[in-house]
Amino acid sequence: MANPKESQNFVPIKEVRDGVAILNDGSFRALVMASSVNFALKSSDEQNSILFQFQNFLNSLDFDLQIFVQSKKLDIRPYLALLEEQYKNQTTELMKIQVQEYIDFIKTFVENSNIMTKTFFLVVPYAAPILGKSSNPISRLLPGGKKAAPTVNEDFEEYRSQLEQRVGVVEQGLVRCGVRVAELGTEEVIELFYKIFNPGDTEKPMQIT
Repeated sequence: MANPKESQNFVPIKEVRDGVAILNDGSFRALVMASSVNFALKSSDEQNSILFQFQNFLNSLDFDLQIFVQSKKLDIRPYLALLEEQYKNQTTELMKIQVQEYIDFIKTFVENSNIMTKTFFLVVPYAAPILGKSSNPISRLLPGGKKAAPTVNEDFEEYRSQLEQRVGVVEQGLVRCGVRVAELGTEEVIELFYKIFNPGDTEKPMQIT
């Protein structure tokens, strides 16, 4: 049996605080969930506008941005449970037969089809300033420079403020493209990473409100 402490070495996250994932190297990550856009149903002018806005958004960034797509098989168990409840509430035999036939159809259709759901996330990074890389001759004596450790509360708030400014830039750029966005909180970030490292769990996906 694997040692839990040894398994944790493969997880690059030190902690999650105030919706911010702090990695083992001291850098910060904020996660933004984004909705999809049905590009094919847009008119030619709308498609060109979306592409133009998205191009401007990418060109405006002065930091790295990671786009992460989570694909998972559609979990219809909550929907089937709702149908089963509706089946019990039917008062006529004909309606019960119709509801049961619909339940059987949904089960067969999903079993024979590989229906996937996709959730889109953007990972916004921020690394603490590196000391020792300046024009000061004394700094050259420092071995490679050193990152300011974001463990002190005042440092965390300062770096988090810088990270939130980047998140704001990302959110504004995506909204101009017609994309709805929502920054994840602490519990949502933990839930997301739990699902990533435990892909066998099939819980209800998060929704953008």
